[in-house]
Amino acid sequence: MRGLTRLQTILAGLLSLAGLAGLIGAVAAGAPALAIIALGLAVVSLIRLRLPWPMVADGLLAGLGLVALLGALPFQTIAPAWFWLLLVVVWLVLWLLAERLSAAIAAGRLTGQGWRFLVPLLFGLAIIIAWEAGVRGGRVPGVILPPPSAVWARILTSGSTLWADFVQTFVKAVLTGYVLGCGAGLVVAILVDRSPFLKRGLLPIGNFVSALPIIGIAPILVLWFGYDWPSKAAVVVVVVFFPMLVNTVAGLNATGHIERDLMRTYAANYWQTLWRLRLPAAAPFIFNALKINSTLALIGAIVAEFFGTPIVGMGFRISTEVGRLNVDMVWAEIAMAALAGSLFYGLVALAERGVTFWHPSIRGG
Repeated sequence: MRGLTRLQTILAGLLSLAGLAGLIGAVAAGAPALAIIALGLAVVSLIRLRLPWPMVADGLLAGLGLVALLGALPFQTIAPAWFWLLLVVVWLVLWLLAERLSAAIAAGRLTGQGWRFLVPLLFGLAIIIAWEAGVRGGRVPGVILPPPSAVWARILTSGSTLWADFVQTFVKAVLTGYVLGCGAGLVVAILVDRSPFLKRGLLPIGNFVSALPIIGIAPILVLWFGYDWPSKAAVVVVVVFFPMLVNTVAGLNATGHIERDLMRTYAANYWQTLWRLRLPAAAPFIFNALKINSTLALIGAIVAEFFGTPIVGMGFRISTEVGRLNVDMVWAEIAMAALAGSLFYGLVALAERGVTFWHPSIRGG
């Protein structure tokens, strides 16, 4: 913690210098509102060491720095040096605030669930701030990299198109292929566990097929199953089948001899042992595969749409809008795909907590 305090002192000094430089630049540019913000930033930075709550002071400094940073964007050509200094220091202050929050959560001083979500939100906010300020302050062309504000504006104006692409790619292709592929992987894993021949013959072939690149098998499956969503669902089945197979087989073998001997003393047959002992013990492995596949399925469906699809779908939209140099639409599709994949992963992780509540990793929070 002594290192964090020393770093906070350095950052507070840099913020005060950036605020004073911003005050001079704002006065020269005739921007009274920005001058008041910069003055407040400099004053709060100077008195920061006397504030009793370090995390509150960090949050106050980061908030003032963010407001000054966004307010300085129209005037960055007048004082570019302090603008970039302010950008770097605000990002570091947000990082330091996240570091203090993480330490407080690990020490048990902050126990609410909301605090655990605040740390990734701060990290994401720092990335978005650096992205927005860096692109707009550096006058980066939108064709190369649009700012987050432009991507958000595109999302608001293209809601119907994004929704149609989401239904075509995620609801139809991803969910269908995910259920079929994971279900088939689970059933085949039980058959492999039951048969030593399949265990020695099928698993090596499965490892070989799982190493095949998506970009190689996608056009073949598109030719086999057509250009609509069933071909994309077929790609998803291939992508998610073998991770589920391998993880389930490993999970079924995770039980020890003592547990199996106990089931034999109860005169339990194979299926009773499987249902009451081995599948519950394999649940962490199965959910691990489900979480991995929740992201692989979306990637596989989007890549498959590059090789032929109706005029709808996330992959189709990305490939066509890149050719039209509508990069903000491309990033809007990427944002929607990332949001859908994250929510899907979160739902699987939530189901894992409910099913495997007995596991030490879940009991430990």
